[in-house]
Amino acid sequence: MNKEFRHVVITGGAGFIGSHLCDRLIESEYQVHCVDNFSTGACGNISHLTDHPSFQLVEADLSRELRIKGPVDAILHLASPASPKDFQQMPLEILRVNSRGTENVLELAREKGAVVLVASTSEVYGDPKVNPQPESYWGNVNSIGLRSCYDEGKRFLEALTMAYHRYYKLPIRIIRIFNTYGPRMRAEDGRVVPSFITQALAENPLTIHGTGLQTRSFCYVDDLVDGILRLLQSQYTNPVNVGNPNEMTIYELASLIVRLTGSSSPIIYKELPADDPQQRRPDISLAKSILGWEPKVTLEEGLRKTIEYFAAQK
Repeated sequence: MNKEFRHVVITGGAGFIGSHLCDRLIESEYQVHCVDNFSTGACGNISHLTDHPSFQLVEADLSRELRIKGPVDAILHLASPASPKDFQQMPLEILRVNSRGTENVLELAREKGAVVLVASTSEVYGDPKVNPQPESYWGNVNSIGLRSCYDEGKRFLEALTMAYHRYYKLPIRIIRIFNTYGPRMRAEDGRVVPSFITQALAENPLTIHGTGLQTRSFCYVDDLVDGILRLLQSQYTNPVNVGNPNEMTIYELASLIVRLTGSSSPIIYKELPADDPQQRRPDISLAKSILGWEPKVTLEEGLRKTIEYFAAQK
């Protein structure tokens, strides 16, 4: 990674993706400020780093303020609850961190003269009418639906970040993250991969919401981290999709996890939640062309690593 980015702030650094970014940057000998209020992040995700001389934990709610002592060269803004259960339980917190929190991040970047990368999401496309979804697609979002706190929060994050770039000439990067999985996901957060794995390991029924014919595309966290860091080092300021374009049905995912865990769990069906997207698949042509990035970890390989992680938590 670019050695000019010596001092890096990661908001949401104790979360699933943020903690893996902390690991990668510490391994590469960067100074890392990990900012988290532990609303969804976990101390266990970063406990192995807390005594490292290049790691500093800043426990703070960035929706209120964000202050960092010393130089900052780059900010990776990943802070936000991001699971279906969070949408139900923490809608105001999600809206605040993606609005006020993002503004505090952008102001810190202005103060420090730092590059800022903000984590947006495939959810800005809503329940898409175009498949795969390119960055040029404006989406199909229910602005008052049960998922709107996250969908519209991230759309606002993008708009605010681009406004700072246009008005203040702030150097920015915007990444649209598609479904990502791997170790350190929360077991009970409602996302399909940890839900299926924990159910299969416990020999409980795997619960599919809807018909199971809806599709997703799953990217292993190591590939995503690589994409994030490549985008940070680029000069590209418009949104970039980063995800795995290999699309599969939820039923196919459930069947694969049953096979990989050796479980005898049956599959059961429940009602599909409101506004749940019917399909999700990134067009990664842009990431390939400007970042030289595409995913390398196969779904089966990534799932095996993730299953090992959850099995060790029992």
